[in-house]
Amino acid sequence: MDTQSVIPPARTVAAGRFAPGHLGELTQLVPFEMVDEALTATGTVQTRIRELPSRVVVYLLLAAALFEDLGYRQVWARLTSGLTGLPVADPGSSALTQARRRIGPAPLRALFELLAGPPAAPVRWHGLLVCAIDGTSMSVPDSAANLTRYRRQTGSHGGSGYPLLRLLAVVACGTRTVLGAVFGPTDIGETRYTPRLFGCLRPGMMLLADRNFAAADLIAGVAGTGADLLFRCKDSRRLPPVATLPDGSWLTMLGAHRLRVIDAQILVHTDGSTRTGRYRLVTTLTDPRQFPALDLVTLYHQRWEIETVYLEMKSTTLGGRVLRARTPAGIEQELYALLTTYQVLRLAMADATAHDAATIADRASFTVALYAARDQIVHAAGVIAGATIDLIGRIGRAVLADLLPPRRTRVSPRVVKRAISKHRAKGDVDRTNYQAVITIDILDPPD
Repeated sequence: MDTQSVIPPARTVAAGRFAPGHLGELTQLVPFEMVDEALTATGTVQTRIRELPSRVVVYLLLAAALFEDLGYRQVWARLTSGLTGLPVADPGSSALTQARRRIGPAPLRALFELLAGPPAAPVRWHGLLVCAIDGTSMSVPDSAANLTRYRRQTGSHGGSGYPLLRLLAVVACGTRTVLGAVFGPTDIGETRYTPRLFGCLRPGMMLLADRNFAAADLIAGVAGTGADLLFRCKDSRRLPPVATLPDGSWLTMLGAHRLRVIDAQILVHTDGSTRTGRYRLVTTLTDPRQFPALDLVTLYHQRWEIETVYLEMKSTTLGGRVLRARTPAGIEQELYALLTTYQVLRLAMADATAHDAATIADRASFTVALYAARDQIVHAAGVIAGATIDLIGRIGRAVLADLLPPRRTRVSPRVVKRAISKHRAKGDVDRTNYQAVITIDILDPPD
């Protein structure tokens, strides 16, 4: 086993060649033992102690996910910048490349699967853990190797400049932690990836999804896990009532499953104007007294929390950049590293807000947490917990000291802000965010 060595003024890390293997304060959420377990389980522990042991390479990949604008040599420089006084390796780009290839994607996937899930004190609604499922696309380098697996998007707009991968995830809406994720080529649709995520669903959860997921087989699959669901479906979908409920919703049968249907008209009032929308929702929560229709329509809006998750990964962390790796195995390794570091940041944020009863989890700033975590890596700070237990840590304190303002009810147009085509397909669009008052009316079931 590794011993510990102390670096002036008070930097405690692993000993010897393992010293650069850390993630700053986040190491306490991804401890050495967890990384070693992932390496052992996947058979990727080095056969002899090299200048770059496998554990150190895993931490390098995780740190690279937090410094996506830097090459691996520069990431290494940040891992070792706080190790003043210790002899550390100075590997070149070729050595770092060989080390990453040596361990492959398997230990990063195993590490993500160990960490995936809700925090210790998740936010619940009526005793249920509210989750959402949806997909997004991400750009990968257009190398010959990547093009054997990932395709460019085609279309009348000229197509995408880079090949794309499809990522599908289930997230806990209250804390935006990731419960499960799958990814692959975009020629496989979201609904075909969905059954691979059923394993992260269980009783006590409520899954939210948009109209794309309201297929009978997917609804049956989710219900079969014991989780409840609240899916939007097409307004024109025929769901004949078998019983009408007091709050205006009704019961219907979809195959062998009894579902409750809620038709709602939504009026959005802004400065001098009113817009009308409509939701048709299906749910396995059939008791109108315990789960009133109006509450469920209001709850469905939390489905958009997963869009914020993708924004934080693709814009805040990646900065809109293309992933680095030029091979499919490298892409898998890099994306699991990104998912893992996103998850541990979210767990750190959830720990901080859970210890402050007056703080709502959605007021925690992901950007503040990200930059605080980067600082801790550069200073090699908080790698090993001290004798005095710090339940929040520097990252948590930074988040609590700079909370986002309380949310307001606002509306804005859903338009493409950075189009693939250089030509404006939609003409002039009012992009102003307006404060709004929303009225929900539950509609009577069809005759």
